[in-house]
Amino acid sequence: MTTLYLTMTEKLSEHWKAHRNVYPRKFVLSPALRDEYLKCLGWMTGNQGRTVTLPEKHMGVRIEVDESSPGVMVAADGTEVLLRQ
Repeated sequence: MTTLYLTMTEKLSEHWKAHRNVYPRKFVLSPALRDEYLKCLGWMTGNQGRTVTLPEKHMGVRIEVDESSPGVMVAADGTEVLLRQ
């Protein structure tokens, strides 16, 4: 299974390729996906078991948390791309 961190990075890379290196508007995570992202971040930084705070951005793209979101990347043109199928 691919981690959410890697999924977000892949979606960003695909967006760059499709939109001439233009950044998407933002990532919108549900609270559950936020927690998963923080867990992945803890693994990557060696901070498992410690408090990890949500960064403002993932690779330069703003991160928001919305309880009603299924977890999407909002493309430069406003299109929402699901992070998980």
